[in-house]
Amino acid sequence: MLKVVPLNLKEANEFVSNFHRHNKPVQGAKFAIGASDGDQLAGVAIVGRPVSRHVDDGYTAEVTRVCVEPSAPKNTGSFLYGRCWRIWQQMGGERMITYTLESESGATMRAVGWKVIGKVKPSKSGSGWQNRPGREWQPIYGQQKLKWIVAR
Repeated sequence: MLKVVPLNLKEANEFVSNFHRHNKPVQGAKFAIGASDGDQLAGVAIVGRPVSRHVDDGYTAEVTRVCVEPSAPKNTGSFLYGRCWRIWQQMGGERMITYTLESESGATMRAVGWKVIGKVKPSKSGSGWQNRPGREWQPIYGQQKLKWIVAR
């Protein structure tokens, strides 16, 4: 049985550094949580402001990272997405978004009621918001993504 545990950003980012398949740690967050199976941390989720400034209305949050270690219990990812949404609603939030690679199944989000609302075109190296000072372009930016939402 999984239980939610509060984490600070440093703890969550350390887990991401150790276990995430293709993303690096994040710069900032509104909150971070972990999923514990009682003995160890099985996964983490980091929630922040939407990366797109057009969506940043104060009532929308973005799940910027969900990371599950290889031997985690089944459905740990869904557990984390569901808990993030419940926590955000308790904070007064109305919507939550996230992005997945088009090549990923999205079963973790569908299991807790998230819906695909569109596709995001891949970016080219050196273009767009990823090219701002202090931001490092990552190969993941060049892949097709799906945009997901859950709302009240």
